[in-house]
Amino acid sequence: MAKILFLITAADHWTLADGFEQPAGFWAEEAIGPYGVFKEAGYEIAAATPGGVPPAADALSLTPDFNGGEEGAERMKTALREATELANPIRIEDVNIDDYDAVFVPGGWGPMEDLSDDPAAGKLLSDWLASGKLVTLVCHGPAALLSTVDADGKSPFSGYRLTGLSNSEEIQNGLADRAKWLLEDRLVSDVGADYRKGEDNFAPHLEVDRTLITGQNPASAVPLAQEVVKTLG
Repeated sequence: MAKILFLITAADHWTLADGFEQPAGFWAEEAIGPYGVFKEAGYEIAAATPGGVPPAADALSLTPDFNGGEEGAERMKTALREATELANPIRIEDVNIDDYDAVFVPGGWGPMEDLSDDPAAGKLLSDWLASGKLVTLVCHGPAALLSTVDADGKSPFSGYRLTGLSNSEEIQNGLADRAKWLLEDRLVSDVGADYRKGEDNFAPHLEVDRTLITGQNPASAVPLAQEVVKTLG
């Protein structure tokens, strides 16, 4: 039976350029959608966060506006409560890669705050890539790849084809002009990634390069998880 590690932000805000702390966390759809796919496939699931802090879903991601109405919002809240593995994480430093078949990093603005500059996350993802096991990230989740850049400005993910939330999508989100930096820009400038995006904002888009699977936005989360299941066999 395959086992998947969810590497999740522990941040509850995203600090903008003007110092405002935008309430954040992980985006529920990007965690719960893949969680359901993995559970249906019979996989075991575990979670890790910075400091082993229980992660919080962005409150916006639990509202009717982002879940197709009141019923959808209630279903998302129920699914989140039932995903008990995600509520009981271990510290990133305590993860043994040998125990897992893949790592999955959901997005939300939270990873922009903590996983983007977390040495433990950087070491884990670098070691995971070297192990030959699947590394998978969606939306703002690829912000964690920024933490793999070493003191010499090198990342093992340099040259990999990948995606993540695009500048145009962040602009559409309404906070791009207040952000300290944009994910697409830094994946290219800092990581040295071969960044790709789909033709339409917020439409599903995946990139698969060797053992790295990335999704561009929330709508890409479930397709990414299905690709993981297909790849693991």
